[in-house]
Amino acid sequence: MSSTLNMLHANGKRGEHPPSWYQATCDTPQYPMLSSDIDSDVCVIGAGYTGLSAALQLRQLGLSVTVLDAQRVAWGASGRNGGQLGSGFNMDQTELEARYGKQQAHALWRIAEQAKRTVHSLCEQHNINAHYQSGIIDAKHRLRLVNDAHRYCDTLAKQYNYDQLEPLSKNDLRKLVDSPNFHGGVLDHGAGHVHPLALATGIANAASKLGANLYELSEARSIERNTDGSLSVQTENGSVRAGNIVLACNGYLDGLEPQVTQRVMPINNFIVATEPLGDLADQLISGNHAVFDSRFVVNYFRLGADKRLLFGGGETYSYQFPKDIATLVRKPLSQVFPQLSDVRIDYAWGGTLAITHSRLPYVRQIKPNVYSASGYSGHGVALAIETGKAIADAIHGDNRTFDQLSALRCARFPGGSLARTALLKGAMSWYAMRDRF
Repeated sequence: MSSTLNMLHANGKRGEHPPSWYQATCDTPQYPMLSSDIDSDVCVIGAGYTGLSAALQLRQLGLSVTVLDAQRVAWGASGRNGGQLGSGFNMDQTELEARYGKQQAHALWRIAEQAKRTVHSLCEQHNINAHYQSGIIDAKHRLRLVNDAHRYCDTLAKQYNYDQLEPLSKNDLRKLVDSPNFHGGVLDHGAGHVHPLALATGIANAASKLGANLYELSEARSIERNTDGSLSVQTENGSVRAGNIVLACNGYLDGLEPQVTQRVMPINNFIVATEPLGDLADQLISGNHAVFDSRFVVNYFRLGADKRLLFGGGETYSYQFPKDIATLVRKPLSQVFPQLSDVRIDYAWGGTLAITHSRLPYVRQIKPNVYSASGYSGHGVALAIETGKAIADAIHGDNRTFDQLSALRCARFPGGSLARTALLKGAMSWYAMRDRF
C-alpha cells in the first residue's frame, strides 16, 4: 500500500468529520464498523457521491450491496467541497467537440444535463434537503476572456438548445458580485449550489433505508480474486465476498489499484467560512448565486444559509494540510473582497480531491467485475452521482451511459508515483504565476 493512501489518516482525527461549517450545520448519523465476513452482490469501496449513488441505484435494481469507508460517510471531498452543482464537464463543449467529435460531445452534454436532473430527482424522491439555490456565475478575471465567454453562450443556445446562460458585462457582474476583480462573465441559471454534506448524507440515508449495508471505519486493505471468480475485500476486522466491486475512492485510492493511481492525482484544496455578515452578505452576492473565477488556481465562493461567506481558494500537493488554513485562504479572499480583509473567520478546513491530466473523469471497468470512477477534477457534485448510477446500471446490464464515460481518454501522469507530485507542483505553480499577469 503506497504512502499516498496515508492521506486517509494524515489530517484530522480518525472517524471524525473535519470541523467545517458543513459539519456544524448537518447531522451525520454513524454507521457500524464491519466486524465479520459477509457476502454481497456488489461491494462499493468509498462512501462519497459516486459510491453512495451506486449503492442506492443497485438496491433499486434489486442487488445486495455493501459500502465500505475507511473513515465516515462523505468524509472526503463529497462532504467538504464548494457545493457547486454545475453544468457540463470541466472542459467546454467546443473543446470536447475538437477532441471527440460533435456526436460524442453532444452525448456527453446530455449526460451532464441528466446528472443535474438526477440530483434534483433524488432529493425529491427521498426527501433530501440539500438547500439548493439556483445560479452559478463564471467570473472572468481578465478582460480578454469575456468575449469568448459570451460567444460560448450563443454556441450552447444554438447548438445544444441550452438557453440558461446569461452574458454579463462588467457592470452587470458588479451588481451581482461586489468585487473589483472581474471584467464580466456568465450566469448559468440552469446550475446552482447545495449543502454538499447534507446531499451526501441524504443519499446515504436513502440507500440504507432500501437495504444497503453501510460500514464506516472499515478501510479496504486488499482485494483478492477467489477461485470461483468472485472477489474478496479484506478490512481489519472482516471481509466482503462479492461478485462485483466498485472503486469509488477518488483521491484516496492509492495502494488498491495501480492502473488508476497512474492516471488520478490527489490534491488538496481549502475553504473558510466567515462570521455571519448580515445585510453585508446580500451586498457581496446580491442574487445568492455561487461564483467561480477564471484563475487556474480557482477561487470559488457563495453564501451559507446563515449569511456567512464560504470562500474556497489555495491548493497544496503534500500529504499534510497547512497548519493555518485560515491564513492561507484569507489572502485570495481579501483580493476578491478587499472590504473583508479584516473579517473574522469562524471555520477553516481542507479536503482532498482528485484530478486527471485531461481534467475529465477516469471511468473504467479496469478488470473483470471491477469498476472504478474518479478524477472529477473539481466538477464532481452532479457528475459523480450520475457516474455512480451509470456503474450500477452497467453491473445490471445497461452499459449505455457507462460506455460513453469510459470512452473519455485519460493519459498517465508523467514521472511515476514518486516524481508525479513534484512535476504537478511545478506545473501548477507556473500556471498560478500566469494568473498574476
